Amino acid sequence: MEVILTVEHLRKHFSAEPVLVDVSFQLRAGDKIGLVGPNGCGKTTLLNILAGREESEKGTIDKAASINVGYLEQRPGTDSVRTILDEAKLALTPLIEMQHEAERIAEQLAGTTDENELTKLANRYDYLHESLMRRDAYHLDHRIEKILHGVGFMDNELTKPVSALSGGEMNRLNLAKLLLEEPDILLLDEPSNHLDLLATEWLENFLRDTPAAVILVSHDRYFLDRVTNRTLELYHGTIDDFPGNFSKYTLLKEERLAVQTRTYEKYIEEIEKAKEFIRRNHYGMKAAQAEDRRKKLERLQETPADLPRKIESPPMHFNKPSRTGDIVFRCEEVSKGFTEQPLFRDLTFDIERGQRWAILGPNGCGKTTLLKCMLHQIEADTGRIVHGQGLNIGYFDQQLHVLDDSQQVVDAIRPKSKKIFEEPQRRSLLGTFGLTGDQQLQTVSSLSGGQRCRAALALLAAEDANVLILDEPTNHLDLWARAALEKAVREFEGTVIFISHDRYFVDRVADHLLIIQPDARFKVLGGNYTDFRHMVAKGLMADPFLTDAFSDRKAAAGVGKAMVPAIKGSGGAGSVKKMEKAAEKKAVKAAGVTGVAADVTVKTVTKDVVTKKDKKPRKFPFRKTTDIEEEIFARETHIMMLNEDLQRPDVARDGEKIRTAYLEIKEEQEKIKLLYEHWEEAAERNS
Repeated sequence: MEVILTVEHLRKHFSAEPVLVDVSFQLRAGDKIGLVGPNGCGKTTLLNILAGREESEKGTIDKAASINVGYLEQRPGTDSVRTILDEAKLALTPLIEMQHEAERIAEQLAGTTDENELTKLANRYDYLHESLMRRDAYHLDHRIEKILHGVGFMDNELTKPVSALSGGEMNRLNLAKLLLEEPDILLLDEPSNHLDLLATEWLENFLRDTPAAVILVSHDRYFLDRVTNRTLELYHGTIDDFPGNFSKYTLLKEERLAVQTRTYEKYIEEIEKAKEFIRRNHYGMKAAQAEDRRKKLERLQETPADLPRKIESPPMHFNKPSRTGDIVFRCEEVSKGFTEQPLFRDLTFDIERGQRWAILGPNGCGKTTLLKCMLHQIEADTGRIVHGQGLNIGYFDQQLHVLDDSQQVVDAIRPKSKKIFEEPQRRSLLGTFGLTGDQQLQTVSSLSGGQRCRAALALLAAEDANVLILDEPTNHLDLWARAALEKAVREFEGTVIFISHDRYFVDRVADHLLIIQPDARFKVLGGNYTDFRHMVAKGLMADPFLTDAFSDRKAAAGVGKAMVPAIKGSGGAGSVKKMEKAAEKKAVKAAGVTGVAADVTVKTVTKDVVTKKDKKPRKFPFRKTTDIEEEIFARETHIMMLNEDLQRPDVARDGEKIRTAYLEIKEEQEKIKLLYEHWEEAAERNS
C-alpha cells in the first residue's frame, strides 16, 4: 500500500514533562488504525497536530499536497438559521459548484458555433462529467440523507434548525458532514459518543468500507475490533506499532511485553554482576579483569535496555460478599410509564444469587427507571418487586450523585454504614481503583470524569455490598480501567445487575440479558451480547434497537443484519456451547454457563460433586481457567474479524489476501483447539 503520511520525531510539551517525546509512524492508503493509550497520554494532542490545529515543537509531518485530512472536532452549536439538511449540504459545496459549472457549460455548448470554443468547452465538460460520475455526484440528495440517517437523524428532524440542536446532536451533524466530505484521511476522536447502537453499527460498517485511511481514538473495544486492522499504542510519549485490531493487539502486546521484560531483566542482571565483580576484585589478582569489566559496564550503561512498556491496570476488586437468599429479586408483572406512554409493561423475572444480568434496550426505553424501581426509589405503576433475604445493595449512579463535590476524595468515599474506616484504609482502597498521591486529597469537584468514576467505584467497594447495581459504570474509563473493572465484576461472587453501552463489557461480564423491546415488551435471554446478536441475525427474536421509527432509518442508511461467524465454533454462541460441553464432561463446580438453542431455551450446568482421583501428569503449564477463557475469547474474536474481512469486495478480489486470511484462521483455530484442551485440564485440576 502507498504511504500517504509520514510522521517523524514529533515532540510536544505542555508543562515540564513532555506529552509527546519521539512519535514516528507511517500511514498507508486504506489503513484503519486504532490509536490507544491510557487517559492523558496525548492521543488528542497528536490528532490536533496531525490535523494542523496545533504545532509540534520538533519533528515533521510529510504528506502529498493532494491528500486531504478531515478531523472530527467537538464543536459547539451555532446560531445558524440553516436546517440540518442544508447544513449537511455545505460539506458537498465543491461538488455542487461542479454540478452548476457543468450545467452552464452544457448551455454554452448548445449556443456556440466556434470550433475552437466548442473543443475547449467540450473538453472541460468531459472532465467535469467524469469527475462527477466518479464521485457519484448525480445522487447527492440520496447520499446526504443516507449519511444523516446513518448517524441517527430521522426524516422529521432534517428540517430542524441547527441553532436548536443539543451538544450531542451537533456532534452527530459534524460527523455526518465530515463523512460527506470524503477526505483521504479521517481523524476521529471518540466518534461513537452520542450515537445509539444502531448508528454505532452503521458507522462501523461505513468506516470498514470507506477507501479513506482512518486514525481512530475510542474507548469502545468492540468498535475497535470491528473497524481497525492496525493498532498504534501511545505511551510515555512514543509509539509502538502492532498489526491487527484491539483483540490481536492485546495478544501481541503480552508476547512483546514478555520479551521486553526478559531483555530488561537480563540487562539488569549483567549490570549487577559486573558491579559485584569490580567491587570484589578491584585490588586483587584479578584487577586487570576488573578493569575490563568496568569498561564493559560503561558500555552497557551507555546503551541501556528499554524499560518494558507495561501499561498498568488498576487492581480493582470488590470484597467477598455476605450470602443472600437464593432469589435476590423477584419482579411480578411490573409496569411503568410517564404521560400515558409505557416504558415497560408486565415485566416478570427472577434474579438468582451470583448471576450477572445486563439490561439492554434503546435510549429512552426505561432502563434506568427499571433500576430505580428495583431499588424502590421509584414506585412501579403496577406489579411488585420483592427483595430477597440479606441484601446489602451497592448502587452506581451514572450521574455520580453519590459523591459530595465539596469533600476531599479520601473523605468522600467513607460509607455511612462504616463507623470505623480509617484514612490509611481509604487511601489504600483509592489506590486499588487507580487514584494515588495528591489525587486523593483533591476535592471531588476538581476531578476529571474518569477520576470521579473511579472514586465512585471505590465508594461502592467500601460499602461491602453483596448486590451491585451499576448504571453505565464504564463511562469515562480508559481501556485498561475498563478491563480492570470487567475482571473485578467477573470475580465478584455476589449478584450484579448493570446497564452498559459497552458491548465488549456486556459480552465479557453478562450471563443473562433482560432485553426491553419495542412496544414496552421484554425478553429474558441466557447468554451475553454475542448470543443476543446471533439470535437477532437468525430472526429468532426482535431487535429492540429497531422501533418503527428507526426501521425506515435503518433501510435508508443501508444497515444489514449483524455479522455472525462463518466458521463453526469461531466465537459467540459457539464458544458458549463448547464451554458447556467441556464443563459437563468434567462435571466441575457450577459455572453458570449458558447456551442458547433455536427455541430460546436456557441450558444450565448442574452442580455435581467430583471425586478426585489420581491425576495424570500435566500436559500444560498452570493457568487460571479465567485467563484461558480470556485468550479463547480474544482469538475467537480475531477469527470473527477475519471471516468478515473475507466478505469484503477488496479482499475477495485479492487472492493473496484470501490465502493469508485463511492461513491465519487455520493457525488461530489450532491454537484455540489447544486452549480448550488446556481449559479442560485446568478445570479438572483446579476444581
